[in-house]
Amino acid sequence: MPSREDEALARAAVAALTSQLALAPKPGLPDPRDLAARVTRRDHRGLRWSAKALAPGLAAMAAAARRTGEPTPRLRAELGAIGRCTEHSVGLAGGGHRGALWTLGLLVAAAALDPRARGAEVTVTAKRIAAHPDRAAPRRPSRGATVSATYGAAGARGEARAGFPHVRRALDALERARTAGAGEAEARLDALLTVMSTLQDTELLHTAGPLGLRHVQAGARAVLDAGGTSAEAGAKALVAFDTDLHARAWSPRGSAGLLSGVLFVDSLPAAAATGAA
Repeated sequence: MPSREDEALARAAVAALTSQLALAPKPGLPDPRDLAARVTRRDHRGLRWSAKALAPGLAAMAAAARRTGEPTPRLRAELGAIGRCTEHSVGLAGGGHRGALWTLGLLVAAAALDPRARGAEVTVTAKRIAAHPDRAAPRRPSRGATVSATYGAAGARGEARAGFPHVRRALDALERARTAGAGEAEARLDALLTVMSTLQDTELLHTAGPLGLRHVQAGARAVLDAGGTSAEAGAKALVAFDTDLHARAWSPRGSAGLLSGVLFVDSLPAAAATGAA
């Protein structure tokens, strides 16, 4: 049964996801300012609602990690089983968040395994968990796995097995932006663009192909090169980039899921204090 500390980690992870959803404008991603959007599986309100359905599963993952005590194949199999059940529950609540669930699940489990870990230390532990295969996973490959095999992209599994390099880079970008005086929203958007600028997003490869992926990566770099979202030129470039991606119906959902992981890891000192309280 999840402890208060496990539930605190789950709440922190869901809070990270909902705060990621609240950012705007996120190029090609649901915008909370679009209040006239019809409620569908993909609109902002539906995504916020379904995000709450992740909490029980994430708490169970934290409890499994705490009970097991080390990143073993048994823990990896248990996390996979919990993740599939959680994915079903989220689907009943409206869907979405598959990428965020994968990222947050591994990072929550890693944080539970080593409660003192912070920043890149959490991603190192997550890497040790992800190194084990999930032998109970469905034999039929997912769309992301198929796209990864087709284009030679790392995909979500490759990202985790490499220790979430894009999470680490985005954490550095977040700190740089804060140090430079950017507001919190702008710092988080810069972190998202840092991920988008290099990630081989399988969702984009599926919908836009390699040329579309490179277009998105170049657009993200252009905003950062213009001074980031806190600079006037960067803010204008961001709006143009967002308009372009929405017009093309290209959505970098893989980057959004990783940003949720970034914000969770960034919140860990506060989450630990909450659990201790």
